[in-house]
Amino acid sequence: MSEPIWLVLPTYNEKENLESIAAAISKQLELAAPGSWNILVVDDNSPDGTGAIADRLSVASEGKIKVLHRAGKEGLGRAYVAGFKYALAQGAQKVIQMDADFSHDPADIPRLLEASQTADVVIGSRYVSGGVVLDWGTTRRVLSRGGCRYASTILGAEVSDLTGGFKCLKASALEAIDLDTVKAEGYVFQIEVTYRAMLQGLKIVEVPIVFRDRLAGTSKMSSRIAIEAMWSVLSLRRRTEAEMRPTPRITPEEASRN
Repeated sequence: MSEPIWLVLPTYNEKENLESIAAAISKQLELAAPGSWNILVVDDNSPDGTGAIADRLSVASEGKIKVLHRAGKEGLGRAYVAGFKYALAQGAQKVIQMDADFSHDPADIPRLLEASQTADVVIGSRYVSGGVVLDWGTTRRVLSRGGCRYASTILGAEVSDLTGGFKCLKASALEAIDLDTVKAEGYVFQIEVTYRAMLQGLKIVEVPIVFRDRLAGTSKMSSRIAIEAMWSVLSLRRRTEAEMRPTPRITPEEASRN
């Protein structure tokens, strides 16, 4: 049997997409890891009834789809951290994260899993050779691509798509990242996770994907959110490097002198 794979799917007002995206994801996970997968829907008390749809899907899937209900909307980062911790507690060996709006194609899941055989973190990348972004206007393209380049320069990261939200992470990578100290609550969460993996010397691989605008529902991204996320990068490097700096080992001889 394949190693346990969990896919974490945060939702907020995704009633138009959840049923179809869950079906498409289930199909691809079963192809890639027959019988050894689960989907975890992390719903932030969506007022449109997304959580109730998730519960119905869980029953229909005989438990292959799990639901984590949270009290309210606390930010994308908090939702992912809660989902990652839940999956790890259930024995996940690999965790996939993706959007619920079909901007990430479920058909790419097997490619990310294949790349994870030799990498700790795999990013479904819009900005490596072969990656494509469809349906976006000029302003959003410039904000996204420019934001990635800006963050890469500030952090010294050789990653083309630092803000990418389609990832496959090994359990060992999530443990090395130290989820309890991840601070980002919004879209800068994507940057922080990848940056922490880089600081730990983990192997990061980017796999080209075709990224599309959402099929239904309303986007949570705006120019204001994107700009605020980029401002956050200024403090991210200093804070994260300080938190993840290895603690110097004190020898018994040194301790006796103190």
